[in-house]
Amino acid sequence: MKAITYLQFNGGAEEALAFYEKALSATSVKMVRFGDFGQDPNAPLKDEEQNMIMESRIEFSGNILMISDVPPFMQATTGEITNGNTVLISIIDADPEMNKKCFDGLSDGGTVIMPISSTPWSASFGMLIDKFGIMWKFNSEASKFLDGYLD
Repeated sequence: MKAITYLQFNGGAEEALAFYEKALSATSVKMVRFGDFGQDPNAPLKDEEQNMIMESRIEFSGNILMISDVPPFMQATTGEITNGNTVLISIIDADPEMNKKCFDGLSDGGTVIMPISSTPWSASFGMLIDKFGIMWKFNSEASKFLDGYLD
């Protein structure tokens, strides 16, 4: 079993997908729209809902990020989609050069909390909130740090 990060948007998934593809130097991107499937005549989708992303997957540096939209008809059950700080994506154990490249890409249009730099606990550490309100943390020494304190 493995866990991955899955981000949901209120109609902005396509923009987010393109942004993350570029910022993370994705090696593979796959996407399916709600309109790619037959319509239920009892609950037809509006044109804008048909164009929303039902499921997408970005692969980068051996990682997976999934992104989708939650159309209004689904939000009646799932609740309203809002930007928040309940999700933090942590990039761990990458070399400092890769951290810098991804950090710079993700910070475009976002807010840097702590610039990527060398710290006493990591050769490459930084935090930011991207332009979609998602918080990212980079720590090139995360496994070594935890192993050192948990043994």
